[in-house]
Amino acid sequence: MKEKTDKILTLVLLGVSLITAVFAVIFALQSDSKHVMDGIRELGNNFSGMFDVAFWILVILLAIAICAIVVFLVKKLASRFKDEPGYLKKFLLLIGIIVVLLVVSFLLAKGTDVDIVKYNITEGTSKLIGAACILVYIIVIGAALSILVTEVMPKSNKKK
Repeated sequence: MKEKTDKILTLVLLGVSLITAVFAVIFALQSDSKHVMDGIRELGNNFSGMFDVAFWILVILLAIAICAIVVFLVKKLASRFKDEPGYLKKFLLLIGIIVVLLVVSFLLAKGTDVDIVKYNITEGTSKLIGAACILVYIIVIGAALSILVTEVMPKSNKKK
């Protein structure tokens, strides 16, 4: 029964995501860069009503999808914490590593990573952008190293 429920929920979420994608495309096609910041207003074309509907359905479906992801994530984590005694320790260790990586990347960022005048941003925003770039670099290097280690380790452990 649980597998059927999971399949149904997966199909429903897939359907919601497809509908969201369609409305996102409609929203993107009808939006003009100078009008996006003004919110939903008359865009001067024949499809402004469709634009309003598409935008709000997009917002509602994205909210539903985010809520569903959070609920299922919490449900899955709670069941894993209950079923596997050592999983909470591993989870907290992972969260700690992520926080350390965030702090290290923020400390390594200079604040002059992006041209402040050209993009009309503050030094703090530039530092956050630099920290995000450094974090991506660290994660990519870590992923590459983990791939190398998993490929080399089994071959060195084999006995001939």
